[in-house]
Amino acid sequence: MTPSFLDCLPPLRDIISTYDLAARKGLGQHFLLDLNLTARIVAQAGDLSGVHVVEIGPGPGGLTRAILASPAQSLTAIEMDSRCIRALGSLAEGAGQRFQLIEGDALKADLTALTRAPRVIIANLPYNVGTPLLVKWLRQMDQIQSMTLMFQAEVVDRIVAEPDSKAYGRLSVITQFCCQAKRVMKIPARAFTPPPKIDSAVVHLTPRSDRPKDIDFQTIELMTAAAFGQRRKMLRTSLKLLGGEALLEAAGIDPKQRAETLSVADFERLARTYNTLSNA
Repeated sequence: MTPSFLDCLPPLRDIISTYDLAARKGLGQHFLLDLNLTARIVAQAGDLSGVHVVEIGPGPGGLTRAILASPAQSLTAIEMDSRCIRALGSLAEGAGQRFQLIEGDALKADLTALTRAPRVIIANLPYNVGTPLLVKWLRQMDQIQSMTLMFQAEVVDRIVAEPDSKAYGRLSVITQFCCQAKRVMKIPARAFTPPPKIDSAVVHLTPRSDRPKDIDFQTIELMTAAAFGQRRKMLRTSLKLLGGEALLEAAGIDPKQRAETLSVADFERLARTYNTLSNA
């Protein structure tokens, strides 16, 4: 049942007008005001009973309201725009101890220190910091139950891309090394205020149960940075500083291949071989 205080809140457009929340390009802000749409996004996260949710960049609070209408045990929202902090005051007051609103930079925040497990992230991420935030959280994926995140559609294309496709790259590999990734919704640009130039999409990420335990994230980062850093080059050239042909041959990979042709499993094999050769 929806908490009664949510039914008494003014429309989001009134919140924007009252607190002069003109979206700021420098903060990557595009507000989602359709409460039916925000409820659908939260539903993609699954059953939130007993879960501690983290939201980044709540803005005027559209997604925030939908999370608070769910059975989530608590919500911690991080917002760096002081105007939005003021605008969320009545929402925070109505939710009481169930809602913690933090003014700060999510890139500097340790979500595992701010919330208890099981923790879930649900967010319409600011366009300018979405990818850095994802990479930061991937490093802690073993402590996160799931992430339901909205990005520009082209970023989600990269996250879920298959090998040998145009969108496949470093972000695809490091995300799929850690997670099962599934595109769950497409959000048209017209749904936002102000509308961005391109559509957005929502991706649902859960930790891989079969993630290799003998390969650390840092090694995958190192391998993909080198391989995709010279995307047009053959791997024997792009991976030269990491072992080049000797590394590739030991891993059973053709040195003439290019990074975009390797599967996630291939990169895992490369990382494992690199560790073995480095420790020999």
